[in-house]
Amino acid sequence: MYESKQAWREVDAYFADTFVSEDQALVDARMSSGRTTMPQAEVAPNQGRLLAILCQMVGATRVLEFGTLAGYSTVWLARAVGEKGSVTSLELDEGNAAVARANLEQAGVADRVRLVVGPAAGSAQQLIENGEDPYDFVFIDADKPSNPQYLQASLALTRPGSVIVIDNVVRDGAVTDPDSPDARVQGVRAVLADIARDARLDATALQTVGSKGWDGFAIIRRAR
Repeated sequence: MYESKQAWREVDAYFADTFVSEDQALVDARMSSGRTTMPQAEVAPNQGRLLAILCQMVGATRVLEFGTLAGYSTVWLARAVGEKGSVTSLELDEGNAAVARANLEQAGVADRVRLVVGPAAGSAQQLIENGEDPYDFVFIDADKPSNPQYLQASLALTRPGSVIVIDNVVRDGAVTDPDSPDARVQGVRAVLADIARDARLDATALQTVGSKGWDGFAIIRRAR
């Protein structure tokens, strides 16, 4: 009875109604994803709340995000860091960035978000070369084949104690298939293997079901 996608969505809606208060800016940002290159790919409201809480738990004031789309998660992160904090969000597509800018303005957080347009790996490398101050929190939610590159860039842009969250690591269960022809699955498997063998990192991964289907995320703390 309860093992259905409809039930998953209903439970997510119940949790969101109970714990998540979306103002109009967040609602509009979520709805505007239909105007991006990946409609409905944004995190669910309760997941956005989770990102914000994780940021606040570690006292993050500097956040790096790989993948902006309509800026829904960006709004959550920008609000979490507060007026004196900042978010740098890396987005490939200028059309997506335009949608995100409007949403950030509406949410009242545009002044604390730096939106960098271009291939995220190149943008991150530029941050490294510019000697960017370390980030306290990183959210990786961009093209999955590049996950290993994004992790390595994140390690160059963080410090001991920083937290990294990687989204979409379950892929409807396909992550367990070493022979998957899907480059997204192989990107996830590669980054998880990199995390597991890096002595600097403490990590775990959790699978989730909900309005976004069967998926999950990895949470990494940089110990040193």
